[in-house]
Amino acid sequence: MKRKFDPRIMLILSMTVFGTIGLFVKSIPLASGEIALWRAVLAAALIGIFLLVTKQKIPFKKIKKEIPLLLISGCAIGINWIFLFEAYKYTTVSTATLSYYFAPVIVTLVCPILFKEKMGAKQWICFAMSTIGLVLITGLGDTAEGSNHLLGILFGLLAALFYATVILLNKFIKNVEGIHRTFLQFLAAIVTLIPYVIFTGGINITSLDAKGTVCLLIVGLIHTGITYCMYFSSLKELTGQKAAILSYIDPLVAVLISVFVLGEKMTVLQIIGGALILGFTLWNEITPKNKKDAS
Repeated sequence: MKRKFDPRIMLILSMTVFGTIGLFVKSIPLASGEIALWRAVLAAALIGIFLLVTKQKIPFKKIKKEIPLLLISGCAIGINWIFLFEAYKYTTVSTATLSYYFAPVIVTLVCPILFKEKMGAKQWICFAMSTIGLVLITGLGDTAEGSNHLLGILFGLLAALFYATVILLNKFIKNVEGIHRTFLQFLAAIVTLIPYVIFTGGINITSLDAKGTVCLLIVGLIHTGITYCMYFSSLKELTGQKAAILSYIDPLVAVLISVFVLGEKMTVLQIIGGALILGFTLWNEITPKNKKDAS
């Protein structure tokens, strides 16, 4: 008899692991594009082996019409990782993560255009307050923060833009299971990232020391391969609202690690700004009108 794991525990674990990725990425002395490439390669290899061992075939005939969307979303995932890892280099993990979590706000703004969904008063309030929160985490022009800090926030927002693109594209992908979708998207990310890495600095993985190699393996195999499988498996068993609430464990863990492990400082205004972004995007997610996300 097979033992069924509690999907809530699986999602909590996956969100907690996701929240620690900045800690490991900061210890990998490679360009952001190359880190993203090896992350995709390691994760795709692990998931590919899992699919072979479990004899799960990808139904290409059934999904052939959606393959272009899968490829485009995979490209967006690769670019999203590059910008997020760049954000970690220029600002704190907490600030980069909170900027990155502006993605749901972008989705809220775009959905009325793509899906003819109306934005009510609650959505406008959430957008306005989340934007105020974003302004607060920039430091309100404090010169002590420096231009690198603002550049890091910009990279975080660009990552959010491409993550929002992935979310929106996934809404059009109806016939592909989560793990198959992830595997194909990672393959597309690899195809996208290889030429980018070659033309922007080349392959330098052989220069990694033991610490960097271990961190890269953790990011690729655990943060991406194993945790993505747990994440998508749990989503199938949970309502969209429960998944939305538990997903906020990720940024909370990232902020705690940034402050208490990495020793990165946050001002009172930045803490308030982060609370506004997370609080109001969460409020928007758990509205009764919110539809269950199938992705």
